[in-house]
Amino acid sequence: MTADQDRTVRDLVSKVPAVTLGFWIIKILATTLGETGGDTVSMSWLGETTGAAGQSGVNGYLVGTAIFGVALIVLAALQIRARRFNPWLYWATIVASTTLGTTLADFADRSLGIGYPGGALLLLACVLLSLFVWRRTLGSVDVNDITSPRQEIFYWITITFSQTLGTALGDWAADGGLGYSGGALVFGAGLAVLAALYAFTKTSRVVLFWAAFILTRPLGATVGDFFDKPHAQGGLDVSRPMASLILAVVIVGLILILPQRPGGHPGSKAQAPA
Repeated sequence: MTADQDRTVRDLVSKVPAVTLGFWIIKILATTLGETGGDTVSMSWLGETTGAAGQSGVNGYLVGTAIFGVALIVLAALQIRARRFNPWLYWATIVASTTLGTTLADFADRSLGIGYPGGALLLLACVLLSLFVWRRTLGSVDVNDITSPRQEIFYWITITFSQTLGTALGDWAADGGLGYSGGALVFGAGLAVLAALYAFTKTSRVVLFWAAFILTRPLGATVGDFFDKPHAQGGLDVSRPMASLILAVVIVGLILILPQRPGGHPGSKAQAPA
């Protein structure tokens, strides 16, 4: 198979992006947008558990979860039905999964009464179970092997659980004494350790990918909270809608500027490392 033919096959069957530095930059910004965007809907507009007017009794976390859940299902279905990689559709689905993760984690932590430790443990179990079933069913959880609708379904289920787990971890760290900036430093340091393991060891690239994917979410959550929380709580007091708009504009700009190409697949000679 010639190089051009190989590239054509990869473009047709691979609908997730290559795992590059640009991928991680946009992923972190998307998770930050998910935090500010989810909080905008569930807390600023719907008013958490009391309603925007303080009288309706609407559970903002539950309603927000329903809204973003529908959006994610629609976008994921379009992503799975697409014939080739579309960066706009892919990143829109990622943003939907991370906003759903924000409202779902808040609902589990606060409305179910199980607290941050209980929510984090529950969601960690969901991530591990999803990866276990995925591997037992299809033989691999490597994102470079995703070439079928069944693999994509597992991919988006696992991603959504990991986004939700990351939100719970971020809130747990920030409210547990580290604060928003402290939490961001801790999770940033964790990502630096993973990068070092990638560069200097032979640690499984699949394990490193999923560990990094999970850790980028609490980093985004703490950075998002740092932007929009009041000064008295250690934040910059930027309004949630404004912070969300700024992040959305930056993400759109980066998608336009940074190279967007599909990742590898089993038949590709040069797979993008995970």
